[in-house]
Amino acid sequence: MAGMDLLLEHVPAAPLRELVVSAVGYRSGPLPGGVHRGLPSCSSTLVFELADELIVHAGHESVAAHGVLAGLHTRPVTIDASRAQEGVQYALSPLGLRALQTVGPVELRNRTLDLTDILGADGRRLLAQLLETHDWDERFRLVDDVLIGLLGRPPVRPEVGEAWRLITHSSGRLPIAEVAARVGWGRRHLSEQFRDATGLTPKEAARVARFEAVQALLRHPCRRSLVDIAAVCGYADQAHLSRDWREFSGVSMGTWLREELPFLQDPAHAAAAD
Repeated sequence: MAGMDLLLEHVPAAPLRELVVSAVGYRSGPLPGGVHRGLPSCSSTLVFELADELIVHAGHESVAAHGVLAGLHTRPVTIDASRAQEGVQYALSPLGLRALQTVGPVELRNRTLDLTDILGADGRRLLAQLLETHDWDERFRLVDDVLIGLLGRPPVRPEVGEAWRLITHSSGRLPIAEVAARVGWGRRHLSEQFRDATGLTPKEAARVARFEAVQALLRHPCRRSLVDIAAVCGYADQAHLSRDWREFSGVSMGTWLREELPFLQDPAHAAAAD
């Protein structure tokens, strides 16, 4: 991300390996435009912002807090990036998130909640401890310990886990009918069980997975043409890609490239993306 001064990767404690997709410590200055777009992804997000409250706008809801938990989204959120930021961020598997004794994936769908509203006194205690230390190892240990303490719900059914794997590993290109056939369920039953476990339907998860694949290709220094990206990621054509992109991000690809990746900007490519 532009303005990033520090990015530390953390390997979570063993009991969390099925829950935590990635964990980082970060320190960054303000972004030139003052706003960062949080785009839909295949991970839920847990953030502890320690320099100041994190201000997140999601649709008609807004939250200002030092700790937030977001579920899977099918629309963007905007984050105030006009000030310096420092903290830790965990990307959580939605299947693992269901194992935490907190709010469920369905309740978190398209929402970002103040963590203290979810965890109460335990959340306030954790935030106070995080604010008191500047040692990154200690910060990660504190968060890991709280997450381990919240584990307790039974895991999702193996058919749902396999459906999630098939959808995400194919970057959303595998037809949902084939996903259902491979796990031995009908499409309707799969949709019901899948949504209960993740907050999204299989079709929505596939669209988000394709959208993530597009982001990865747009971030690549040797970026392909938009026609090629659309074909590789399973879109009918460039117009289909552009419609999905605007729905999930709220802006054109050209605008997003100028905001988020100015160092990779190709004027001709950006013009085609508008």
